[in-house]
Amino acid sequence: MLNIYNTLTKAKEPFTPLDGNKVRMYVCGMTVYDYCHLGHGRSMVAFDLITRWLRYSGYDLTYVRNITDIDDKIINRARENGEAFEALTARMIDAMHEDERRLNILPPDQEPRATDHIAGMHAMIQALIDKGYAYAPGNGDVYYRVGKFQGYGKLSRKRIEDLRIGARIEVEEAKQDPLDFVLWKAAKPGEPSWESPWGPGRPGWHIECSVMSTCCLGESFDIHGGGSDLEFPHHENEIAQSEAATGKPYAKAWMHCGMIRINGEKMSKSLNNFFTIRDVLAKYHPEVVRYLLVASHYRSAINYSEDSLRDAKGALERFYHALKGLPASAPVGGEAFVERFAAAMNDDFNTAEACAVLFDLVRDINRLRDTDAQAAAGLAGRLRELGGLLGVLQLDAEAFLRAGAEGRVDAAAVDALVQARLQARADKNWAESDRIRDQLTAMGVVLEDGKGGTSWRLAD
Repeated sequence: MLNIYNTLTKAKEPFTPLDGNKVRMYVCGMTVYDYCHLGHGRSMVAFDLITRWLRYSGYDLTYVRNITDIDDKIINRARENGEAFEALTARMIDAMHEDERRLNILPPDQEPRATDHIAGMHAMIQALIDKGYAYAPGNGDVYYRVGKFQGYGKLSRKRIEDLRIGARIEVEEAKQDPLDFVLWKAAKPGEPSWESPWGPGRPGWHIECSVMSTCCLGESFDIHGGGSDLEFPHHENEIAQSEAATGKPYAKAWMHCGMIRINGEKMSKSLNNFFTIRDVLAKYHPEVVRYLLVASHYRSAINYSEDSLRDAKGALERFYHALKGLPASAPVGGEAFVERFAAAMNDDFNTAEACAVLFDLVRDINRLRDTDAQAAAGLAGRLRELGGLLGVLQLDAEAFLRAGAEGRVDAAAVDALVQARLQARADKNWAESDRIRDQLTAMGVVLEDGKGGTSWRLAD
């Protein structure tokens, strides 16, 4: 039985889809005004893991992740660049998809864009006005009336009375209450805009996700996800406007992944302490970066550092060393490891414990490889199978262990020296063998002698 921690109830609950075996999941995606940073990668990888496990478990999943392609940041960046906002967002979407492919992130089933759902936003806003949950003060804006929604704060456990303390209305705003939030923004001179019943303008951020999620998945669906920083106000506001408009429960379960932290602070563009995914991939193998993101439980924060990336690299090297030299084999044996892995993943996708199972599997492979190569190969197949559910361990072992050699050493020259050393050893010329090993060590090459021969990799 799969159990999921539901942010709405603040408890771990047995997962039961609303409609038989079908699962509908919506995740808040990127605002595409710049390259994705590693915090975005954390969210994408977390819900990629959830997607893989749900499908492996036999659920018929529809996974929707939106793109916000119009907002203040996009407009300002396009203006700074002297380009149309459509050109900026198209370029950033392409870059995001490239980052995803490199991190082995499966694409969502649907990827709606805010600008394709303007008519749906008009319809939901009008429904909210008709029911008294929204108002148009006459200046082209439309606001949501927070105080009218009885359940406001049920996700974040915030009380309206507490939120009002210190809240104020800006001079240019026409709110009735400082907590009210904008559903439709009147256009300013030179800004992109769309015609609406309230005048030219563009949508507020929160209404976008309510409309795209219900359009793609229906008025009620199984899972809504995103980063923990979206819990309030974004997801709280989504619940308020969606349930007020439809009169139905919105998402049954809410899932929030932890943040990437640097020196104790959230990685954020607003704090200027972020590393883009492509910056990190320029220094580290994509699978190392992915493993860093999967080795911790999705709800926990990850402390980003060079040490943490080196640890991730070391862990993967241990896995690939276990796979190296063994023939490709279908998964055979190791059923107890599969059961433990499944138990970990069914416990709110506990990838930290699932990775611990993989390390135990490696110990058995290494124990058997010199005494029962066939059994070791079967377990190696099992290691690849379970690693694949985390999106790792699908590469050629030798290729991974040599990754990064290009530009640092001449691989052909290293291979020639390795062969020369093997010949020296065969000739019992130990002095020459040692000399070649010292030469390779000086080049930053680590030799590994085993039953199947000698292989090499670059030192850290």
